Amino acid sequence: MNEGYFYAACASPEVRPADVEGNTAAIEQLIERANSNGAEAVVFPELCVTGYTCGDLFHNRTLLDAAAAAVHRLARVTAGKGVVAVVGAPYEHGGNLYNCAFVLADGAIKAIVPKTFLPNYNEFYERRWFESAPSGVTTDTPEGVPFGTGILLDIGGVRLAIEICEDLWVPVPPSCHAALAGADVILNLSASDDLIGKYDYLRQLLSQQSARCLCGYVYASAGFGESSTDLVFDAKLMVYENGRLLASNRRWAAGNQLIYAEIDIAALRRDRMHLNSFGACRRREQAPSFVRVACSNGNPLNKSAVFMRNYDPYPFVPSDPDRLQERCEEIVNIQAHALATRLSAIHCGKLVVGISGGLDSTLALLVATRSFDRLGLDRKGIVGVTMPGFGTTGRTHSNSLALMEALGVTSREISIGKAVMQHFEDIGQDPAVTDVTYENSQARERTQILMDLANKENGIVLGTGDLSELALGWATYNGDHMSMYAVNAGVPKTLVRHLVKYFATQATDDERRVLLDIVDTPISPELTPANADGTIAQKTEDLVGPYELHDFFLYYTLRYGFTPRRIYHMAKDAFQDVYSDDTIKKWLKVFFRRFFSQQFKRSCMPDGPKVGSVCLSPRGDWRMPSDASAREWLLMCDSL
Repeated sequence: MNEGYFYAACASPEVRPADVEGNTAAIEQLIERANSNGAEAVVFPELCVTGYTCGDLFHNRTLLDAAAAAVHRLARVTAGKGVVAVVGAPYEHGGNLYNCAFVLADGAIKAIVPKTFLPNYNEFYERRWFESAPSGVTTDTPEGVPFGTGILLDIGGVRLAIEICEDLWVPVPPSCHAALAGADVILNLSASDDLIGKYDYLRQLLSQQSARCLCGYVYASAGFGESSTDLVFDAKLMVYENGRLLASNRRWAAGNQLIYAEIDIAALRRDRMHLNSFGACRRREQAPSFVRVACSNGNPLNKSAVFMRNYDPYPFVPSDPDRLQERCEEIVNIQAHALATRLSAIHCGKLVVGISGGLDSTLALLVATRSFDRLGLDRKGIVGVTMPGFGTTGRTHSNSLALMEALGVTSREISIGKAVMQHFEDIGQDPAVTDVTYENSQARERTQILMDLANKENGIVLGTGDLSELALGWATYNGDHMSMYAVNAGVPKTLVRHLVKYFATQATDDERRVLLDIVDTPISPELTPANADGTIAQKTEDLVGPYELHDFFLYYTLRYGFTPRRIYHMAKDAFQDVYSDDTIKKWLKVFFRRFFSQQFKRSCMPDGPKVGSVCLSPRGDWRMPSDASAREWLLMCDSL
């Protein structure tokens, strides 16, 4: 394991039924390739040494003797190598013949795992030749190694278990018990023939099993060369991690095939620890005992995993346009349904929302109109308020008014200049000093207007702040930090822009023009005076850093609990053509400093809907003391 990753390979050699010599030579080549590429384990198909379709030849002494010799030969191939090879072959034990997986490492056979569930229906006749795995594990074998299903392999601290083909397809696969016993990765040796629709079903099965067991799942199925007398075998190689496909091969190809993938063991173990129902299931189920078998300390040829796996710089935003459209629709429905439920529950038909001409307030207003439409309420019950201040530019001001008009909501304009100047006089603030008091006084004045106007309208104030701002504490305490329902609280900044674009695709021409201009407007609280030419002077990302970086840091900090060191290496890969290493370090340190120091704002944040796996609600996903120290995180940032 390197940097928390396990580098796995799965292979499907070109075989010929009963040609043990030829099959073994093909397997040897693939073991050599997998090892030289740094794989820590390589799994082969079921009965690949002999071929799966040998039929009654499985009870022929010549074939069995050749298979036994081949397995020992393949074991010797692993001598001096870091890779662990898992190959399929028949095995005689106690007068019975078993369909087995042989674990080969460091020049020897380390363990033998028999198949538990033998299919004997339709095209399958395995019980004609093989016996089901006996219960328990024994070392009473000629090789003196463990034989049985209750075996956990240890490869460089990663725990692996084996199941064979049909074992996966039964109601309670053996891998369920293995995962509860601590297996991080399941290796499956298969010989699954191809039928219409079967491949899609298999992918769903692998995805669900890896997700259910919170594990990596490495699947290798027999392919080219198996007998075509009645069946067709297309080599199927797939690696899944917690429901997600990491790698797969090209189907219907001839010849030897080999694929690789890195399985994130650190992420899987974090989820098992965090999702306590997994541990509860472990305590409740009477799983069989497992024997631990040390196989290898890992492959020394395995380079740092962080340079092998590619990272999406936008973990909150699907890269596929169709999936992004679906994601946007889902999120908007969650937000609109949540707001509609709240309005219905409190018998309220009025909303007051501050409209700045920026992304967040635009999204909140758009969601509000959808909620009102869903409830059959008149959009005039939505009171949009634009509140020009010392930094308001003509662009954002005109966009605010145009948006409210296009959406058909009630539009109000209340300038905060006179009130804030009176406040400055009352507290002795020099208006020429554009410090934090200068800025926050404006934010709190706006919030006071919204709150009092909501009382006057017998409505509630709709919050506009997003998840990224909550993470960084980029909100004025008891200013824009406060509302009566925070509809954007679960939406990260990198996704807000896409949600507004999504609304633009469904808008009228007037609405679309305004929305697209808002999307192109720099992010700013507009709390300091504009430039001489009337453009925005105060740009948020110049002050706190790029939101695309902060959202990346946020996702991997909250979703997986990764260390700053690991997040830094991941960010270097994801943003290698965008930011320098020093820039990433700088903003990573800013992120952790602000994330810890601003928890007090999140501890009293308003209600708001959770929309994804990362959420900062103090009543839901994130409970953290406001006094928590960031020292360990910042020290690690300094050491990068």
